[in-house]
Amino acid sequence: MGKRKRSQPEVVPESEEEEDTLPRLPLARPSDEYNKKKGSWTNKQRVLVLCSRGMGSRERHLMEDLKNLMPHCRAEAKHDTKRDLKALNEVAEIRNCNKVLYFDSRKHMDLFMWISDIARGPSVKFHIICMHTMDELKLSGNCLKGSRPMLKFSPEFDAPHWLLMKELLVQTFGVPYHHPKSQPFYDHVFTFTLLDNKIWFRNYQILEEDGELAEIGPRFVMNPVKILANSFSGMTLWENPKFKTPSSVRSFKKMLKEDKNMSTDKQRGLREARRDDEPYKRSKLIETMYD
Repeated sequence: MGKRKRSQPEVVPESEEEEDTLPRLPLARPSDEYNKKKGSWTNKQRVLVLCSRGMGSRERHLMEDLKNLMPHCRAEAKHDTKRDLKALNEVAEIRNCNKVLYFDSRKHMDLFMWISDIARGPSVKFHIICMHTMDELKLSGNCLKGSRPMLKFSPEFDAPHWLLMKELLVQTFGVPYHHPKSQPFYDHVFTFTLLDNKIWFRNYQILEEDGELAEIGPRFVMNPVKILANSFSGMTLWENPKFKTPSSVRSFKKMLKEDKNMSTDKQRGLREARRDDEPYKRSKLIETMYD
């Protein structure tokens, strides 16, 4: 016996009115209507952190503390101080970085810090004073490695040159959102306080939502020196009129100390000149006056 063929359902043709009401896709779509896929990590800021040769242990530990607090940084070997600083732009391009944080040590006692945007500038030079590392402070505050910091600036950043420094500090110390090495939450805050024409840096842990803080460290004060138009080059946009080089300050203190020693020697000489070489004659004269 042969198999029976299955009866197929008859297709009922749709009416012309129903066909007109159905939505029809366009045959061609312009390219600007496609939804472009956006990556989660859009602000791709990378900071190259390096130092010059001849840095002391204290300055080196300060740089390491900042590296631990900046998951978007990349380390590099020490830079030769005899070479031009413009070579740092090429090193940053090779490492695929758009910001440079360079620590320059002079005479094994003075520390300068450069913050530069290699793409279109500017670059700012700071003199670092009153520095204290985490190991020195041994404070109770703590934060997870890789967590994003909140940036807090005092309201005194209102002049044009201070606003320029503020924007550069935000782009350098701010951790990008959805960075692969960062944690998706805030548990500490960087404070930049403008006082006495200097920027005071502090790092605090956020303990409670009501604003209770605990200091973590490190501490340092940035004394701005000048602002250049380009990255480590170009015309000087602003220069601090109150800045004095550390060498001139040390020479002035040395001169005051020498003046103090000279005045002491002068007083000693006057005292020697007033001293009576023959006191016995004066004693005999006094005896005759009272007799």
